[in-house]
Amino acid sequence: MILNHLLGIYTHPREEWATIDKKHENCVYALSHILVIALIPSLVTYYSATQLGWKIGAGDTIRLTEQSAFIVSIGLYVGLFLGVLALAFMIRELAGIFDAKPTYTQSLELAAYTATPLFMVGFAGLYPQLWFVMSVGLVGLSYSVYLLYAGVPIIMHIPEEKGFIYASSVVTCGLVLLSVLMAATIIAWGSGFGPQFLH
Repeated sequence: MILNHLLGIYTHPREEWATIDKKHENCVYALSHILVIALIPSLVTYYSATQLGWKIGAGDTIRLTEQSAFIVSIGLYVGLFLGVLALAFMIRELAGIFDAKPTYTQSLELAAYTATPLFMVGFAGLYPQLWFVMSVGLVGLSYSVYLLYAGVPIIMHIPEEKGFIYASSVVTCGLVLLSVLMAATIIAWGSGFGPQFLH
């Protein structure tokens, strides 16, 4: 069942990683998890941008047109999905350096479940105050990093000492990937694909 590991990664992550490792699902299962979870930030972004509006500091409430919010939400959804796939690819490529030989399914599972808390941060958009979303985002990022460090030795079958260095390398790659996605967004907005605001 899609999302059946969702509660476990929050309540008992190490045991859940062991469960995932014992019964690896196929790639379709992991992809389905990403496709469903990525809907959360995308749908909330659309709703908050068109219905609630964003407030930054003491400034006016900012809203987008429905068409513009739809395009931003689709772009976010595609970006999140491709980002997790790219992270899974990096996880698999880095593994050889640490004498691990994971399948692409294992790499995809590690990337998908590690990214889940970040995707769940999307719910914070229902209270679209920048300080609140950033605070919740920091908590989500911290928990994602914890899940990665906890999951690497179990999923990749490598000692914890090597796992720590390997997970640190993955975090670095993830930050580089995030920077690339942000740069692509800035370039797209500068090329005329930026959002249209309601006045």
